[in-house]
Amino acid sequence: MNISYLSLGSNMGDRFDMLKQAVKLLDQHPRILVQSISSLYETDPVGYTDQEPFLNMVVCLRTDMTAIDLLDVCQEIEQRLDRKRLIRWGPRTIDLDILLYNQETIETERLVVPHPRMYERDFVLIPLVEIAAFLKDEVKPSAQGVRLWKTYTSLEDFIG
Repeated sequence: MNISYLSLGSNMGDRFDMLKQAVKLLDQHPRILVQSISSLYETDPVGYTDQEPFLNMVVCLRTDMTAIDLLDVCQEIEQRLDRKRLIRWGPRTIDLDILLYNQETIETERLVVPHPRMYERDFVLIPLVEIAAFLKDEVKPSAQGVRLWKTYTSLEDFIG
């Protein structure tokens, strides 16, 4: 089994519901087991700043899929939840990014792992370090523009 960490974010519509639906769809996939979820964080937009704040989180999952197959599932979930790619780093109903896949380095046209900008983004690092204990000594996010929004005690508590 492979271990992967995904970043999820939303700033359009019911942000919380979008995250919940995305995690539920991941967990319902027959080849994915969501093992843990981070707290939810409200974050200031980065890059294109003329937009609403995001809710962000990270999930850890187990899967027997390849990283590219997992990417396909993530993009299918984004499409199902009406993700539109109109402005780079712009508003979105949902965004799913593969941050880590085992301890592999992957560089293809479609996928780069570790995610190339994850170490520059506190909205990714803070929830990642929360559930990836092995990164605690390696990563020191500043928490600028990132605010704890809500913590859940379990996956079941989160997705209902």
